[in-house]
Amino acid sequence: MQVQFNKLRAFFLNIIPGAGHFYIGKRILGAAYFLISFGGLFMSFLAALASGDDEFVGIGLIGFFLMWCLSMLHLIIVLLRSPNYTVGAPSEDWTQTQPLIPVRSEESERFHVILLSFIPGLGHFHMGLMQRGLSFLISFFGYMTVMLFLTGVTSSSAFLLLFGVLPVIWLYSMFDAVQHIHRKLGGEELVDRTVFDDLEAGREDGRRSKVLATLLSAFPGAGQMYLGLQKRGLQLMLLFLGSIYVMDLLRLSVLFFLIPVIWFYSLFDGLQLVSRYGREPLQDKPVIEGFMNHQGWLGAVLLALGLYYILANVAVPALDVRFPEWRLEYRFSTYLKTVIVSVLLIGGGVKLLAGSKNTTAKKETGAK
Repeated sequence: MQVQFNKLRAFFLNIIPGAGHFYIGKRILGAAYFLISFGGLFMSFLAALASGDDEFVGIGLIGFFLMWCLSMLHLIIVLLRSPNYTVGAPSEDWTQTQPLIPVRSEESERFHVILLSFIPGLGHFHMGLMQRGLSFLISFFGYMTVMLFLTGVTSSSAFLLLFGVLPVIWLYSMFDAVQHIHRKLGGEELVDRTVFDDLEAGREDGRRSKVLATLLSAFPGAGQMYLGLQKRGLQLMLLFLGSIYVMDLLRLSVLFFLIPVIWFYSLFDGLQLVSRYGREPLQDKPVIEGFMNHQGWLGAVLLALGLYYILANVAVPALDVRFPEWRLEYRFSTYLKTVIVSVLLIGGGVKLLAGSKNTTAKKETGAK
């Protein structure tokens, strides 16, 4: 008897080795992948504790990664070969079980494209867009090869910074494949042209290039500003760069997790705007509403930062040289920064709590 299952769910479940196999009904295989992966990792930790050699942990992690790759590759092959099923036509005898007929549904088509698009270009190949898929494939792996070659020849690690472009190409390829499969399933006719053809077409009709807007979106706010959304782009750029500056100035390493959150938000916001550009009008809606109404607060923050910078880099060092017994620089870096950070966090928490209570009170008043 054939069992129906959600392929996309199976794929994401298999992030835990063996869980995807267990979900699709291959329980013995799933248990084997799980036990071998985590069992080997656990044994490596025990060996490291017993011998005092950390190399066993590294070997265990490498073994776990290899088993994870093998489990994922095996599941992908199984899912690609497995068809979707639908119930066949009803028989005259209602007591008989209706047969399951393999079909190629829209969900199956979408799944195959998303799965194959984890390697740039393969999802486009699956849809028959050979030139477009080839442009993504060559752009991704060609760029990677050139950067590795330059790094090896020059023996300079500076070129490794340019690898930050690879995630942008990968995300754009995935996003583009999803957009094309949605258009195909919606009945639109797909045109097989390369990414560079899109760039030239955008220049010919006087519109902004979607490719260039996507690449600029790698820097927070730049893609939005290129599309003409000046307020939204400027806010995202100030939020990103301002957060880095303030966290570095006050040594707020505990809040550095906010930097990638802002970056990813800006990137996906730019990709969404690029997909809507040309099909519907874009509104320059600020990320933070009423930002210009709080210029007084912004001025106060800038003034406080200026005074802090003068105090930390001019006044305190000068007084510390004049009166070394006071140990001002040590006390400043040890206590004052902690006090400032604590006040900011407490003030922000109180502000959020007060805003939440005011919102609840307004809702209750409106309900009455």
